[in-house]
Amino acid sequence: MSIESLVTILVVGLVLGWLADQIVQGARFGMVGDLIIGIVGAFLGFWLLPLMGVHIGAGLTTVAINAIIGSIVLLVIGRIVHDAGTWQREHWGKHS
Repeated sequence: MSIESLVTILVVGLVLGWLADQIVQGARFGMVGDLIIGIVGAFLGFWLLPLMGVHIGAGLTTVAINAIIGSIVLLVIGRIVHDAGTWQREHWGKHS
């Protein structure tokens, strides 16, 4: 991976983290959290989709699509984990 690719993934990830949060409503990790999720999601999409045999193309559009898919996956996982923790606190806390 070149420095140019790395910088592109970082910049696109920053912007698309916010967009992914708008798509997956209710995840609400705040602006900093969205930015972090966008960057990590961009790397996740850049790494995971080709491993799954999904090759969208080349260029900035591909990075953007990979970033939004990776960010949405992270936000959904984050919401599931958060909701499971909330459910566990609510239900286990009542029986103690």
